[in-house]
Amino acid sequence: MEPYPLTFEPLLKEKVWGGRTLERFGKQVPDAVSIGESWELADLPASIPDGKSIISNGSLSGRTLDEGFPLLIKFLDANDNLSVQVHPSEAYAAKHPEAHLKSEAWIILDTTTNGCIYVGLKAGTTEGDLRNAIANDTVPELLNAINVKKGECYYLPSGTCHALGAGVLVAEVQTPSDTTFRVWDWGRLGREMHVEQAMECIEFNSKPLTFSQTEPLASGDFLTTHFVDTPFFSIERIESTSDTTLDLIVDETPVVLMVVEGNANIEHAVPVAAPVGTTILLPVGLTNATMVMPKGTAILRFDLPDKNRIA
Repeated sequence: MEPYPLTFEPLLKEKVWGGRTLERFGKQVPDAVSIGESWELADLPASIPDGKSIISNGSLSGRTLDEGFPLLIKFLDANDNLSVQVHPSEAYAAKHPEAHLKSEAWIILDTTTNGCIYVGLKAGTTEGDLRNAIANDTVPELLNAINVKKGECYYLPSGTCHALGAGVLVAEVQTPSDTTFRVWDWGRLGREMHVEQAMECIEFNSKPLTFSQTEPLASGDFLTTHFVDTPFFSIERIESTSDTTLDLIVDETPVVLMVVEGNANIEHAVPVAAPVGTTILLPVGLTNATMVMPKGTAILRFDLPDKNRIA
């Protein structure tokens, strides 16, 4: 069968910190439900409920990926602060086969004036300091707070203590893991904490992460911003500066496109309408496909580093 652009049914996740902002991205948020995440492309183990995306178009409609796709791609709507948390470090994952690395990147799609993220512990913070702060509800005093702006990107390697702050809407790409250890939850009660596991994962003597935001480069009808290259994925943002088209040819590894502004269409034997909020998987071998991008349309492109990363 000839490869064609694949779209998926979003997997909406109710969260105590969620809201309704994802309606702006075409998600059907149920009444009286706070949706925090929309899993756009997921291929997690069968042990994780609702962890596999269902194809919504073409001859494969109704089937799941089941290909060991090595990325999980989401929208996150932080109507309230997410828990302060950490994902397994390499050392922890090596000792605990059930735990998996979760390196991730956030692309800021919208934020309030005071919207911020919390990334890493302040220099000099010890395990004892963090334990005391948990007991005294003063954890934010030990975190590096970053006031974020629309269009920025932040890469958080697994093992980084972090939290997404209230009022921030992001696109997230991560390695395919749902292992999260909560450290502290802003006074909310009823959710399980994982302090001992988190302490094993946090590297208290590590150098603080630094972030630099790249400027977009103009080429032809496009502004392209190259965000990050990591061992697991690379990310760029492509915005059309006039009504134009983008040829879609996929040679060695799959490509994921996420429409984050405007509306696009893909012309192909299996055409795709791609309004804002649409995520498309372009499989290897795709040819004869063109994305029609009216002026002001913006997409995020996620690439895999090499085909050996696909299990």
